[in-house]
Amino acid sequence: MDQGYIRVAAATPKIRVADPVYNGERILELMREGAENKAKLIVFPELCITAYTCNDLFLQDRLLSEAKKTLARLAAATKQMDLLAFVGLPWEMGGRLYNVAAAISGGKVLGLVPKLHIPNYSEYYEGRYFARGNEIPAWVDFLGERIPIGSRLLFACEEIPELKVSAEVCEDLWVVSPPSIGHALAGATVVVNSSASVETVGKDDYRRSLVSGQSGRLVCGYIYASAGEGESSQDLVFGGHNMIAENGTVLAEAKRFSAGITYADMDLWRLRSERRRMNTYPGSLPGLPARNAGAACGYGCDGQTQQTAGCAAGCAGMPGWGSPECSPHYLTVPFHLNPERLTLRRVIDPAPFVPHDTGERNKRCEEILNIQSLGLKKRLEHTGTKCAVLGISGGLDSTLALLVTARAFDLLGLDRKNIIAVTMPCFGTTDRTYHNACVMTKKLGATLREIDIRAAVTQHFKDIGHDPDNHDVTYENSQARERTQILMDIANQENGMVIGTGDMSELALGWATYNGDHMSMYGVNASVPKTLVRHLVRYYADTCGEKELSGVLMDVLDTPVSPELLPPEKGGEISQKTEDLVGPYELHDFFLYHMLRFGYGPARICRMALAAFAGAYEPEVIKKWLRTFYRRFFSQQFKRSCLPDGPKVGSVALSPRGDLRMPSDAVSRIWMEEMDSL
Repeated sequence: MDQGYIRVAAATPKIRVADPVYNGERILELMREGAENKAKLIVFPELCITAYTCNDLFLQDRLLSEAKKTLARLAAATKQMDLLAFVGLPWEMGGRLYNVAAAISGGKVLGLVPKLHIPNYSEYYEGRYFARGNEIPAWVDFLGERIPIGSRLLFACEEIPELKVSAEVCEDLWVVSPPSIGHALAGATVVVNSSASVETVGKDDYRRSLVSGQSGRLVCGYIYASAGEGESSQDLVFGGHNMIAENGTVLAEAKRFSAGITYADMDLWRLRSERRRMNTYPGSLPGLPARNAGAACGYGCDGQTQQTAGCAAGCAGMPGWGSPECSPHYLTVPFHLNPERLTLRRVIDPAPFVPHDTGERNKRCEEILNIQSLGLKKRLEHTGTKCAVLGISGGLDSTLALLVTARAFDLLGLDRKNIIAVTMPCFGTTDRTYHNACVMTKKLGATLREIDIRAAVTQHFKDIGHDPDNHDVTYENSQARERTQILMDIANQENGMVIGTGDMSELALGWATYNGDHMSMYGVNASVPKTLVRHLVRYYADTCGEKELSGVLMDVLDTPVSPELLPPEKGGEISQKTEDLVGPYELHDFFLYHMLRFGYGPARICRMALAAFAGAYEPEVIKKWLRTFYRRFFSQQFKRSCLPDGPKVGSVALSPRGDLRMPSDAVSRIWMEEMDSL
């Protein structure tokens, strides 16, 4: 498999009603097109070999026999294609007619999955023709082969262990307890649905929610192929509304009222990671190995008539298969694919923490500000604290912390004057950031204190024998620790609480002075990534309704990210730019998200980054900063192991009491070795 990616497709051919020969040719054309485009799994609509709208013609021997002949031709054609396909047709068994999806691959029919829930309401009259399908697989003869038929079939790819496919048919998805629930419990990672869903006003929205919702609750891929052009329009119209979803997200969707093929690159590693992460996701039930007549089953049957203690009267296809000992199990049917590397069609989001839609982003920003402010409100309320103290630098993080603190005070009905914002200029402070810090504090109604720390830090250099012309880490960290000491002491004076300003991206990289800006009494930004901090401040600027405050916030957004610990350049410009030293935060946030959210390794993350940031960064630049990320992430865990409390706002967080239980002395060797191979 190509690092977990597999190309899948949902296809709707333009068909003719009751013409299996013509329909088979159209299906074959799309199968060949899919194979040429490296699709490994293709799903076709319900009853597409005959058309769904045949009505009483389903009772004609001629139609049924031609449908089987067409299936045989399609199955034979797959010998020259590297794919697994599902096609729908009517199937007669035991004097009853069944609506089935046939799985074909490698020149054979691998299995038949019958529809379990037969609708007979409104415009549907399937009960007139079709019987409810069987769950426990039985065996039928077709073209000299014994083929399993039943809903409990699990098609497992030998070469791609993560690819396990099960099927349901149309209405099966719409019922209270869809078969796909059992499929996922049995280990299916991808569920396919051959459907013929009619179009009525607004139905597409509900259909989409069903497909995306089922893929989300089952943590699976879901491929939905629906009947379209060519079906009878005597009373109904079919739109070919094909969808491919993955864990709650619709990856691709066909334009309705058209025929053709829809592709998506599905991420099986992501599904595996999500299931592994969720300890409430049930483990898979054991499967039974697929077998032909004469092969022994897992209970010791000879595959013919031998009775055993484990299986009352033989194995699958024999009377008694499906006894209580067997019924929980699925029949596993193996198939083969040749994994090959893809040029990804999947869109890799370069900003996974930030919604791209403006409306959704604004909604997210409001939600996060509420979480932050409510978290701080609870802490202030619990401790009886009516004063908050924070350092204000004129940078992004301290700006966000001040905005959140103001909100929390409003929620408590406290006077914002009890927010003490302390600006502490020193060697690296620029006029721009100092001015912004002062104006912002005053406009928010907080109390501004200015404490110049140059003399204190200079005295400290004398005390420890440090040359002030040596601008090393001691020079920088002494300033950070002096500022933290001042904040803590003011909090003691005022019976207040020091509000932390550091964000999650800085914590991931260890870009904080231990027991300096690393420490506080409550860190409101602790789980907010740097890429999102910027949008939160912009959202506040856009919605605050105060022109001067908005202007200051916009200037903060335009200011380079810097700790301002080194003297400014000539002209007073910031000389120390964080992203020049540790790398672009948009890259590090991307690395952090995919490492912690899905457990991906360096090779996978690098490939995703190359796709996401194509044209923005050269490959060697991405690899350089990815190496920096891993080195710093492992070496700086000791700083994260003793973080102050702070609210979690998203699916990735670094709290040692919550999301990241990581030893401080874990080594990065195997990750760096993988980096070396890139």
